Amino acid sequence: MKDLSLLVAVLGFLGGCNSPESGSTGGGTVGSAGSEPTIAVIPKGTTHAFWKAVESGAKAAGKDLGAKILWKGPLKEDDRAGQIAIVQQFAADKVSAIVLAPLDDQALVAPVQAATAKGVPVVIVDSGLKGEAGKDFVSFIATDNRHAGELGGERLGKLLNGKGKVVLLRYMVGSASTMAREAGFLDAMKKFPGITVISQNQYAGSTQSEAQTKAMQMVDTLKQADGIFTPNESSTLGVVQALAQNGLTGKLKFVGFDATPELIECLEKGTVDALVAQNPVKMGYEGVKAAIEKIKGKSVAPSMDTGVAVIDKENLHSAEIQKLLAGQ
Repeated sequence: MKDLSLLVAVLGFLGGCNSPESGSTGGGTVGSAGSEPTIAVIPKGTTHAFWKAVESGAKAAGKDLGAKILWKGPLKEDDRAGQIAIVQQFAADKVSAIVLAPLDDQALVAPVQAATAKGVPVVIVDSGLKGEAGKDFVSFIATDNRHAGELGGERLGKLLNGKGKVVLLRYMVGSASTMAREAGFLDAMKKFPGITVISQNQYAGSTQSEAQTKAMQMVDTLKQADGIFTPNESSTLGVVQALAQNGLTGKLKFVGFDATPELIECLEKGTVDALVAQNPVKMGYEGVKAAIEKIKGKSVAPSMDTGVAVIDKENLHSAEIQKLLAGQ
């Protein structure tokens, strides 16, 4: 993953938006002693391209480290009951370990604690959980989301030359990762006394379509704004579409989040000015690696920052950004 051709391959893989392959959770105990360990990887949802990258990293780790990967998650990122049921079923099946991206920082606490109590270690990735690493779960492996949001805010502030009106369109209540990004963005805005946040209490919802609808409802506010920040893939794409439908493309400085092929295309076309990019491939890889190390009785660090960068037209093809996007 060290050259542009491989970057393109990885980004092409990210572009598939079909539901990921689901590992079966039925049929008794898996990952028995002496066999290849079975790691269940449970994303927040399966509609965002971001999760295809996490899946690719997880499966690469399984191949490299000798583990069977079962990939299964709810369709939408607001299906708390669905994700809880998946965690509970994998724990009942006694998989060797679980790698989980909790879609709610509180609702998934009890299921994770129950799995841990049954002897099924759980590694948390992407989005935080209200629990204690080393006790309730093994480790938390993710972007430093507050810092990522702050970077997005700083970039928007600079694009606006430190003055103007901005909108923060939040993602969804209970999503620890995006709530941290939103908090980081607001932290950054405090550094720009000439900037006023005119809207920060609206939520995009869990899908691109919902985000587009919400942004359409906010058109009057957006017409007053000089800039906007969105904290994840679906909210960014939804706003891109809403701005286009209302003739507002290019009239606001726009910093979005994540770096899927569709968003990279938006960046190149100028429909967004900058993207805050995570490293989802590394997130998936390191999550599985930590789970395997725990199974083997090795010490696992309580947390890992998988990295973040702000991408714009100028640095998109730099070696540093290629390396980040390729998940190395």
